[in-house]
Amino acid sequence: MANVYLTWQDVEELISKVVMQLNTPYDTLLLITRGGIIPGGMIAEALKMKDILTASVIFGQDSSVRAEMSWPRFQQFPTDGLLQGKKVLVVDNMWDRGRTIVTVASRIKSAGGFPETAVLHWKQNRSLFKDDEPDYYAEITDDWIYYPWQRIDDSGDRVSSGPRVPQLS
Repeated sequence: MANVYLTWQDVEELISKVVMQLNTPYDTLLLITRGGIIPGGMIAEALKMKDILTASVIFGQDSSVRAEMSWPRFQQFPTDGLLQGKKVLVVDNMWDRGRTIVTVASRIKSAGGFPETAVLHWKQNRSLFKDDEPDYYAEITDDWIYYPWQRIDDSGDRVSSGPRVPQLS
C-alpha cells in the first residue's frame, strides 16, 4: 500500500471518469460530508445541477470491533419528503469500508427514494459489503489516498480536510 498524493488535475480526471459513467438525469445530488463535498460540487457543476443536499453520518470513533459495528448517528440528513420518489446520486470521495455510503443509500431507499452511488476511489478489498459496490467509481485502489483539499501538517503528512490557508505576516 502506497501513499498517493493527488493534484487538482488528478481529481478533475477522476471526476470526468465518473461523470462519463453516470445514468443521468438525477433529481438531486446528496453529498456526504466531508469527503463528498468537493467531488460532489464538481459533479454538480458538470451536470449543471442546483438541487444539492448533504448528509453527515458518524460511527464510533475508536478502532475497536465495537466501534466498527456501532450504529450510525445522522448528524444531518434531508427529510424524507426531499427524497421520496426521487432519483438521487449519492457522492463521496471514497468507498473504504463502505459503511457510510451504504447507510446513506439505505436511508434514501427507506424514504422512498432511488439512490445510486458514486465515488472517486473504491477500496474493494477493504469493503465490509462483499455483495455490494458503488454504482460508479473512477478507480479501484488499496493505496492510502491524499486529496488536494486535505491539509498538510508540519511533518508533510496530510491531516484533516479543509483548505490550507496561508499565514500572513
